[in-house]
This record gives sequence, structure tokens and C-alpha cells, in this order.
Amino acid sequence: MQLRFLGSGDAFGSGGRFHTCFLVTASSTRFLIDCGASSLIALKRFGIDPNSIDIMLVSHLHGDHFGGLPFFLLDAHLVSRRTRPLTLLGPPGFRDRLHQAQEVFFPGSTGIASKFPLTLVEMPEQVPQTVGPVRVTPYLVEHYSGAPPYALRIECDGRVITYSGDTEWVENLVPAARGADLFIVEAYFFDKKIKYHLDYATLRSRLADIGARRVVLTHMSAELLGRLGEVDLEHAEDGLVLEL
Repeated sequence: MQLRFLGSGDAFGSGGRFHTCFLVTASSTRFLIDCGASSLIALKRFGIDPNSIDIMLVSHLHGDHFGGLPFFLLDAHLVSRRTRPLTLLGPPGFRDRLHQAQEVFFPGSTGIASKFPLTLVEMPEQVPQTVGPVRVTPYLVEHYSGAPPYALRIECDGRVITYSGDTEWVENLVPAARGADLFIVEAYFFDKKIKYHLDYATLRSRLADIGARRVVLTHMSAELLGRLGEVDLEHAEDGLVLEL
């Protein structure tokens, strides 16, 4: 199984990075973890056919994490001419917020007759959802987004990937990422503590409780990017490929 960081940036594009979007290529499926506003651009920049994506998993309803969906869906209807089924999974409130975003960005776009089966699933907290070979369990974290924010524990092809989403430190990160093959985790500042976001120093002090096999930092602010020489964990870059 392969994971590619198509976008590893924060909401403000710090370091010139695309918004959050991770592509997982498994033995029998391809799926995205988050689809931030710039994600369709990132897919095309890295030569990824949007029609090859079967599933999208959305951690929370901020524009830099799900704002690419109106563009992706319009492209699917009008440009890529998608026929392949697509399943979208997100937190409670996902359906209404996506509809609102589509109509704000492209009025009337929700009325386009779909040529492909589209399934939207709203995930209750800590209830595993299975779509094809992918099993995802959402864990509630702390990040104000107008709907429940989640860390996602994803199982596929005998591997476990956990993504923290955006959050300050919460104890739910421990079971969400315990023993994961890969823990992709926000580290917004180096040691500055602010509400709703996680800093590197706090994360570093708790990693032993989690025991993930590999940890990669993402969603880094300009401040943390300027201090990467002081960081002893792997960090994401747009285009980085990991083999799991």
C-alpha cells in the first residue's frame, strides 16, 4: 500500500503547500483522506486521474479539508465524465454543508443529473464504517468547525493509517493511533499552545503512549516550517510518497 501527500499545508498555504489531501493506493482501491480547496489542482499537478478515486474520507468541515469537493464533483460531471461509483464519508452535518458549499461556489450545480452512483455517509463517533476494503473509525477530537471534528483510524490491506485531523491534544488520539503503521498528525506550532491546534512539543511528549510505528507531521504553520531543524520526526512535503 502506498500513501502520497498531494497536499500537506495549513489553511493559509504556508510554505507554498497545497491544502490537506492524502492519496492512498491499495491493492484494490484508491481513496483520499481529506480534500481541501486546492485538491483538484494537486491531483492534476501530480498526474492523478480523479476518476481513479473510489472513496473520500473527510475529517472535518473546514474549507482546507473538504472545500475541494465542489470542484471535484463539478469536474466529475462536466470534465472527467465520471461513470465510476464514488463514496464520500464525513462527520454529521456533512451532507448539508457540502450542498451549501456547492451552491455557494457554483449555483445550480447540485441540480446536475449525475452519470455516476454517488453515496454520502455521515459517520457517528467511534462507529466503524466499511466501504469495500476500507474500514474507518472516527474519533472525536477538539477543533471548532461547526460539526463534529474527527481523527480517522483507517484499516486497509492489513495496515492501519491514523490521521489526527486538526485538533489540540485530546486523549482520544491515543486509541485512534495506538499501534498504527502510520500516524499522520498535525503539528501546527513548535511549542506554542493554542486552542484547537496541536504543537510539536506536546505531541512529542505523548508519542510513547501511542506507540505508532511511524509518525509524519503535517499541517505545519510558517513558524514550525522555520524550525524544522529542531524537529526529530518525519515531516510531510507535497508529493512525498510512503510505502507501507
